[in-house]
Amino acid sequence: MQELIYQFDSYVREFKAKVVKVLDDGLVMDRTAFHPRSGGVANDVGFIVKDGSRYEVVDVLFRDDDVVHVVKGGTSGINVGDEVLGVIDWGRRYRLMRLHTAAHIIAAIFYRDYNALVTGGNVYPDYAYDDYSLETFDKSVFEDVIRKANEVVKSGVEVRIYWLDREEALKIPGIVKLASRMPPQVSRLRIVEIPGIDIQADGGPHVKNVSEVGEVVMVKVENKGRMRKRLYYTVRP
Repeated sequence: MQELIYQFDSYVREFKAKVVKVLDDGLVMDRTAFHPRSGGVANDVGFIVKDGSRYEVVDVLFRDDDVVHVVKGGTSGINVGDEVLGVIDWGRRYRLMRLHTAAHIIAAIFYRDYNALVTGGNVYPDYAYDDYSLETFDKSVFEDVIRKANEVVKSGVEVRIYWLDREEALKIPGIVKLASRMPPQVSRLRIVEIPGIDIQADGGPHVKNVSEVGEVVMVKVENKGRMRKRLYYTVRP
């Protein structure tokens, strides 16, 4: 099993690792701080350094349970057993972290105040969107949620991350806010908790304090059909 550094510390920007697999288009390391595309959150990019040579990481994804780092131009010059340095594009990562935490806050308010679950969505560096299981389309509902989300951001609550046994975690009300997806079949689940606001099983990177999110800004809302009302939002600055 690879060590997923970002699950323990999302603020790690550089790390050392050993190459365990070399593929035509990328490589697998024994540990990584690169976040792969998962849970609706976009992947990290950056570069890997080996003996002074720099390899650009243009995509990161799960493939056969491995986190594969796709390298621009191929992996020539990299071999199994090599010690390398990984460097994250921090500007992109930090935007993803802020938007991802904002997504949790918004989802919690929709669940608490409107009994709505997330039915789909994605987090990109510049914006995010989520679909909610709302019967009727009412823009004022979204405006209300965004206003309340910004109140949470101003509260300065610390974001807690810890692990629980799967059976224990799934007993917590609201631990899963995705309408059609359960957590992976693992014995222990990573829990992201914003005390008094939200608690979810989640594997992605987050900020340490909600104040880091900044201002949550509604971009637009769309009616995508029955039980699928979409909110586009971003954070600033």
